[in-house]
Amino acid sequence: MNVALIDSGLGSLPTAARLRRLRPSLDLHLYLDPDNAPWGPKPTAWTEAHVVETARRAVDGGAEVVVLPCNTASVIALDATRAALGSTPVVGTVPAIKPAALQCDSITVWATAATTASSYQARLIAEFASGRTVSAVACHGLADAIDRGDLAAVSAAIASAAARTPDDVQGIVLGCTHYPLVADEIMAALPPGVRMFDSAEAVAAQTLRRLDEMSSPREGHGSVSVTLSGRDGSLPDSALRFAAGRSLAVPATL
Repeated sequence: MNVALIDSGLGSLPTAARLRRLRPSLDLHLYLDPDNAPWGPKPTAWTEAHVVETARRAVDGGAEVVVLPCNTASVIALDATRAALGSTPVVGTVPAIKPAALQCDSITVWATAATTASSYQARLIAEFASGRTVSAVACHGLADAIDRGDLAAVSAAIASAAARTPDDVQGIVLGCTHYPLVADEIMAALPPGVRMFDSAEAVAAQTLRRLDEMSSPREGHGSVSVTLSGRDGSLPDSALRFAAGRSLAVPATL
């Protein structure tokens, strides 16, 4: 089976790594867009059209399921992508506010500055975390530092976010798909006992459910291919600074 994952930067790596671990035979195709990253500041119409066109190219290239492991792409383009692809399943991403609220009384959502200020995040908090104590922390520069593989800048951004997180928080929601790449460092910066919630596990599980619903799924070869802004490429060096990226760079054990 061939799964396409579409994100402007390295946000697809956590979901791709989980998919490979759970189903090593999957052929994974990562569509990155370094020429236009990040998508958050782009006009909404541009982002929607760009994601839809990338998804169409992915299906033309053999993708049987398309995944948008990116909050920006999911918020702006999920419905349009599903409409454009018809019967091809499209799996989107939602920050894990609901499961966090079911298990914790006090929650902090770490996200990009744009997501933190968005009506989208506010709606999720209102819908799923009513009655909980919820704070929001904008992790300035963290996603960009991850995309660059700048580990010193990653550490500085995490330290800043941790300093602005309430001491009595019980759960942290990673509201950007890049952040799980540095989950261990985030946890080390927080008080002991804090629980972490991210969406990659749920997105991977939903992707496998959609694959298993297909009438005649075929086995893949465990390959990982990469397209960079429409060009054939390989995982950027920055991806190899993270365990998920390194796991995708070696042959799968079938």
